[in-house]
Amino acid sequence: MPISPVRTDAVVEQRPALLGGPPAVAADSVPDDLFTWPIVTEEDEQAVLAVLHSGRMSGFDVTQRFEAEFAAWQGADYVLAHNTGTGAIQAALYALGVRAGDEVVCQSPTYWASAAPALSLGAAVRFADIEADTLCIDPADLERRITPRTKVVVVVHYCGHPTDMDAVLAITEPRGIPVLEDVSHAHGALYRGRKVGTFGAAAAMSVMSGKALPAGEGGVLVTGDRAIYERALAWGHYSRGQRELTEPGLRRSAGVPLGGYKYRMQQLNAAIGRVQLRHFDDRGRRIRAAMNRFWDLLDGCPGVRAHRVDQASGSTMGGWYNPHGLYAAEDLGGLSLSRFLAALEAEGVGRLGAGINLPLHLHPLFRDLDVYGRGEPTNGAPTDGLPVAEGIYARTFHAPWFKHDRAEVIERYAAAFRKVAAHAGELRAGDPGDPPGFGMWPGAADQAVAAAGDAVAAAEDAVLASAEASA
Repeated sequence: MPISPVRTDAVVEQRPALLGGPPAVAADSVPDDLFTWPIVTEEDEQAVLAVLHSGRMSGFDVTQRFEAEFAAWQGADYVLAHNTGTGAIQAALYALGVRAGDEVVCQSPTYWASAAPALSLGAAVRFADIEADTLCIDPADLERRITPRTKVVVVVHYCGHPTDMDAVLAITEPRGIPVLEDVSHAHGALYRGRKVGTFGAAAAMSVMSGKALPAGEGGVLVTGDRAIYERALAWGHYSRGQRELTEPGLRRSAGVPLGGYKYRMQQLNAAIGRVQLRHFDDRGRRIRAAMNRFWDLLDGCPGVRAHRVDQASGSTMGGWYNPHGLYAAEDLGGLSLSRFLAALEAEGVGRLGAGINLPLHLHPLFRDLDVYGRGEPTNGAPTDGLPVAEGIYARTFHAPWFKHDRAEVIERYAAAFRKVAAHAGELRAGDPGDPPGFGMWPGAADQAVAAAGDAVAAAEDAVLASAEASA
């Protein structure tokens, strides 16, 4: 169906759909492919069929071609494909020297795989706070978290936004601490004109089906250091060791993976990855054009701010995986994020979730759980005092991830945001606030819900007792 030109002012003036007005985005006005991901074509299908017909699903010839092509694209000397991003991160930590008794520093709000693999190596994770605007590690707090036991610093280019690598390296390099870049959210992103994943001693990333570079499932480790590459190879790629290991101590181990893990990428995924990589740069440009259009249209909108780089900085958001916005309830008279998102859903933009990844430093795994039965918490470095990490959930939300730069429909989405912001006063009248347990891990959320229920019951009992006393 053709999309009608948007009269933004007229849309914004209408009554909010949550309160009975017409939605800003009609369901039949959204092209079917606007959010479709991954983009799968006959080229992907033929690549998969070729592997199936060869019977080489568990080989590594196709995978090695993927590695070579990825190395040329990334600008890396060595690339080692894995079956998951988690495996790639664990192998990288081992290859960088993380062992029992060491510590790894990582930002707290991130996917668990950025940090948890350190525990299986006998190390502890000490978490750092994040910057409220970039959602990446706060270099000032990172410096406070470094101890004599710190072996590696993990930086996460979070939701496509590059970490401030100049500030991080100014802290780590004088201390001789290697940096591992988690690029799972930021394939192809640039930091001041240079591709992320080329600053640290190594980088690792997921290429699962939802990522900006989707291979179905898998992970990639990149490095410029042959020794790091060989240690990672020895850790989880037993079938390639005899051919590729040159370091005498590692050659002795060939045939059995040092970690007891098999991390070989499945070749169906490698075949998909090769095709997706060929189209990544073109698709990424379209995504960035669409996302920047959306955020440009919302420039100055009360309560809402873009999570993106300064476009004049030479940095980019890559494929803009998992786009987010920054929310300021105070600009909208205290309108809760839950009410704001409910109003947007009524306007037809879809269900946009609240928050970012919950802070790992508050999860029991990193506080008091004894996973391996050693009679003590598995993570020997519990962290407190991360105010931004602990408050960021109610100040962030998932934004639409446009895959194509379709101006008129993107204008409708932006008009929906402006409409909700313009009518915040009316929406506050029925705002129940964020629910108990909002932004908490399940165990803590259950306790918060129970406490809220107890409070309601106590209030009801007090009203009843007062009524009886007055009778």
